[in-house]
Amino acid sequence: MTPDGRRAGRQLHSRKALDQMREWLDQTARQASPKSLLGSALTYCVNQWPKLCRFLEDGRLEIDNNRAERSIKPFVIGRKNWLFANTPKGATASAVTYSIVETAKENGLNPAAYLQHLFEQLPNIDIHDPRQLDQLLPWSEVVKERCAAPANKRA
Repeated sequence: MTPDGRRAGRQLHSRKALDQMREWLDQTARQASPKSLLGSALTYCVNQWPKLCRFLEDGRLEIDNNRAERSIKPFVIGRKNWLFANTPKGATASAVTYSIVETAKENGLNPAAYLQHLFEQLPNIDIHDPRQLDQLLPWSEVVKERCAAPANKRA
């Protein structure tokens, strides 16, 4: 759907449920002791309410963070495999590599092909020239053509 279509659908289907939830929150918060665990949880929810409802106003926003959660899952599961990153430099190298791989996936690229492209091109460019660096970003047309994941390659 277009962002406007998503926004309209959310207004139609989600607004009423959130209005009901807010009414319940307000009633329950008045009855709960503010220093109790329940009171603290209710206060937190009320304080975060504008952030919770933001998806209603902007159809470009995802309704949840499932994509982000799925993209970090392999890293969380495999963290014991990265015990070699026991120094700040090792951890930084792991984080940079992981970020590049996940960004490649999100942009429909084959991560191995994209890394190979970067390793081949980076030594041959002026890294202080933004135009040359732009050509290596995962959304550049050159990179999309050379490194597209098999299902995304143009016929």
